[in-house]
Amino acid sequence: MVMPPRTVSLVLGSGGARGLAHIGVIEVLEERGFAIRAIAGSSMGALIGGIYAAGELATYARWVAALTRTDVVRLFDFSFQRNGLVKGERIIAVLKELIGERNIEELPIAFTAVATDVVQQREVWLTTGPLFDALRASIAIPTLFTPYRLNGRLLLDGGLVNPVPVAPTIHDANDLTVAVHLGGRPRRNLQPPPAAPQRNHLADYRRRIAEFIDRLPWSPEASDAAELGLGEIIVRSTETMQHTIARLKLAAYPPDLLIEIPRNACTFLEFHRAAELIALGRQEAERALASLAENE
Repeated sequence: MVMPPRTVSLVLGSGGARGLAHIGVIEVLEERGFAIRAIAGSSMGALIGGIYAAGELATYARWVAALTRTDVVRLFDFSFQRNGLVKGERIIAVLKELIGERNIEELPIAFTAVATDVVQQREVWLTTGPLFDALRASIAIPTLFTPYRLNGRLLLDGGLVNPVPVAPTIHDANDLTVAVHLGGRPRRNLQPPPAAPQRNHLADYRRRIAEFIDRLPWSPEASDAAELGLGEIIVRSTETMQHTIARLKLAAYPPDLLIEIPRNACTFLEFHRAAELIALGRQEAERALASLAENE
């Protein structure tokens, strides 16, 4: 007799480019016969989860795997406003063209994007309305992206209040809750590749933008706090706070299976390492599922 697939509520955490590992995790779960019926995500976890819920993860994975470091720079529409460096309109427009417009309530998989109401200082669960409005709100990293106004609320990155949002799934009637935490224990054998060289033919404006991006935390060569630039200080401070919150949230709402991606797998903006990070997600998912099978 063929057994029905085990149903899963999948929780995808925040963590910048490390969130590309979520793709590998999802691939392994599907290959192993698990049926993902609900997804909750913060920041990059919301982005990957929303695209998967829309049935377009393979399309996105092919696109992101082809990005070079210069391509990533071009996706940043700099605003230099007082409330953020990047407007975020360009990347959302590209994703809309790639994926298509969707409403969350029409998706075949239940989906919750978590954001932060910066005025009310509270967690917000986005479960209806245009998908890409919810995604843009959930990825609004403070100081990098401008806040996003949605339904009268000024919203920022969901990882500020709930980096691994298990709570939206606790009433699901699925067999397992699987959570992916992108702030796992560092691993010594994980080394980032050398920075890609800039192209000589860049125009002066693009060259200056590229130099600005170089000052953001692409690589972790500075280990002494005195050597860290402003961008690195902001990102590392935020990640320290989120790691502490994540531990508290996971203690309060422990999932059935926790998959952890080492936090030194890459730095916050290394989206040009997609293929490597997807492979890492697959590896860690296989490791966690093997442990689950041993304990059952």
